Amino acid sequence: MGGMPSPNARKMRKNPSEAEKALWRQIRNGQVHGHRFRRQCPVGPYIVDFACLAMGLIIEIDGSQHLNSSNDVERDAWLRSVGYRVLRFWDNEVLNKMDGVLERIVEELGGHPPS
Repeated sequence: MGGMPSPNARKMRKNPSEAEKALWRQIRNGQVHGHRFRRQCPVGPYIVDFACLAMGLIIEIDGSQHLNSSNDVERDAWLRSVGYRVLRFWDNEVLNKMDGVLERIVEELGGHPPS
């Protein structure tokens, strides 16, 4: 379901937010029970912040520009319609409550390593 990196995805990978950098340090290289995540990953018409394609899980990190965003509602609906689960966290959650964010991600992954 993911495709080749687009030029926009490459650009976004080069300019992550502080929250995206912080979360990436925690989830890259299979650090979450062996699950592999990709960052700024094209999925259909969208570029998602993080995706565990094998488990169908997308993680979005939102700043204040996402407050009450109808685009996010449409985007999440489309991603769910093609089989993905979407977790959204606010920047401040990632930066100030990382343990809770990681706990929620593990919970969504079933708490188990990939088979």
